[in-house]
Amino acid sequence: MLKRPAHIILALTMGSSLFFGCHSRPEVIDMPQITERGELVAITGYSPFSYFVYRGEVMGYDYELLGLLEDYLDITVRIVLAHDFDEMIRMLEQGKGDLIAYGLTVTTERRERLAFTDPMNMTRQVLVQRRPDNWRRMMLHQIENELIRNPLELSGKTIHVRRGSAYNERLRNLSREIGAEIHILEADIGVTTEQLIRKVAEKQIDYTVADENIAAMQSAYYQNLDVSTAISLPQQTAWAVRPSSELLLDTLNAWLQNARKHVDYYVIYNKYYENRRTFRLRYGSEFFPITGGTISPYDSLLKEQSALINWDWRLLAALIYRESRFDPHARSWAGAEGLMQLMPPTAKAFGAENPFDPIQNIIAGVRFLEWLDNYWAKEIMDENQRLHFIIASYNAGQGHVQDARRLAKAEGADPDIWFDNVEKYMLKKSNPEYYLREEVIYGYAAGEEPVTYVQTILNLHAHYKLFFD
Repeated sequence: MLKRPAHIILALTMGSSLFFGCHSRPEVIDMPQITERGELVAITGYSPFSYFVYRGEVMGYDYELLGLLEDYLDITVRIVLAHDFDEMIRMLEQGKGDLIAYGLTVTTERRERLAFTDPMNMTRQVLVQRRPDNWRRMMLHQIENELIRNPLELSGKTIHVRRGSAYNERLRNLSREIGAEIHILEADIGVTTEQLIRKVAEKQIDYTVADENIAAMQSAYYQNLDVSTAISLPQQTAWAVRPSSELLLDTLNAWLQNARKHVDYYVIYNKYYENRRTFRLRYGSEFFPITGGTISPYDSLLKEQSALINWDWRLLAALIYRESRFDPHARSWAGAEGLMQLMPPTAKAFGAENPFDPIQNIIAGVRFLEWLDNYWAKEIMDENQRLHFIIASYNAGQGHVQDARRLAKAEGADPDIWFDNVEKYMLKKSNPEYYLREEVIYGYAAGEEPVTYVQTILNLHAHYKLFFD
C-alpha cells in the first residue's frame, strides 16, 4: 500500500506566504530549509487525473506520486491547491509552496520563470472536436471529411483553452505559422481542461485543446469526440520548482531516477492514463465529485445524523470510510460489523438489531459517538480537542485513552491536548516500560493504531471539505 501525503491546507489560496511573511519575493528556500522545517509543500490542482476523491478514496496521478516522494524523503508532504496554471506559478514565486506537483508542459516561456524536473511524461497537444451528429451511421471517409485535419483549417475558428495553459502559447505560434488568425478564448479562472472537453462534447463550444493522454481518456467517455488532430510536436511534461531551489531540484531528479527503477511508478501512470474502462466507470459514477457526484450512497443519512451530534457530515463520512470503505457488509477479524464497524454488544446497546442494515448501523454508530462525546465532555472542555479524544476512543476504547492521559499528566504533558501530548503516550502503551506502570489500568495497547486513526480521519476530512459542500 502506497503511503499518502499526511497533511493538506484547507484554503485554496492564502493572503500571505506560508513561510516568508508578506515579502513580495521570498527569501531563498531550498532542501536544507525544507528538511529543517520537516515538510515539503506541494502546489497542485484538482482534476480527474491529478487529484480527486472517488467513492470516498483520495486519488490522482500527482497525488500518488507525492506519496512515493514522501516515502523517499521521509518528511511530510503537504498539499495546497491552485485554481489554474497561472496561480500555481504565482503561488510558487510568492513562497506559498516549494514545488508544483502537476504535469506542466515544458515551454521556453515557462523556463524563464521555472526550473523543471527531468521529464516525467511525453505528450502532444491535440485538437478536441466533435464528430458529426450522425457519425455512427457514416462511413469513415465521410466522418474524416467533416473533421479538421489540417491546421490551415483552423483559420477563423474560435478555440477555448484553459487559462494559463501552454495551449494558448501553442495556438498563438500556430496562428503565426499558418498566417491566419485563430481566435483564442481563455476560460474563466478555475475552469479545467476536462470541463472544456465536456463542453465540446455537449455542444456548448466547438473546440478546445488538450494533452493527448488526457484527451484520449476523455474520449473514451465522450465517444462523440475526436482527438486525433495533433497541433504540436511531442512535448515534455514535468514538475517545477523555483530556479533558486537548486538542491531541491537535484533531490527531485534523484527521486525520479530511483522511482523509475520500481514498478509502482509505472503502475500509477497506467492506472490514470491507460486504463480506459476504469476511467469511464469512474468519470460516469455518481460518486465522482468533479462531475457532480457524492461521497457515498449514504450522504443524506450522514447529513441528518451528524447534525444530531453537531458534527460536520464529511467528518462522519471520513470515519465510516476509514472503518468500512462504505461496505455495509464489512466484518473485521475481531468481529466488528457493518458500515461503522460496531462490535455486536455495542451495536445492540445502541439500537442496531441488524448491524448490516446501513440505516440501523449509522444511527447506532452516531449514538455511540454521542455517548463518547458526553463521556469526554466531563473532562475535555475544548470542543476541538474533545473531538480528537472521541475519535481515538472510537478506535481504541476510552479506557486506553485514559491510561495515556494519566501517563501524560505524570510526565508533565497536557492530558487535555491530543497532538504532541496524549498521543505520544498512546504510542508508549505498546512498551512494557510504560504499560506496566501504576498509572496504567488497561495494560498493553497497540498505540500506533489509534494515533494513525485520528490523523487519517482528520486528513481525509480535510480532503472531503475541498470537494464536497
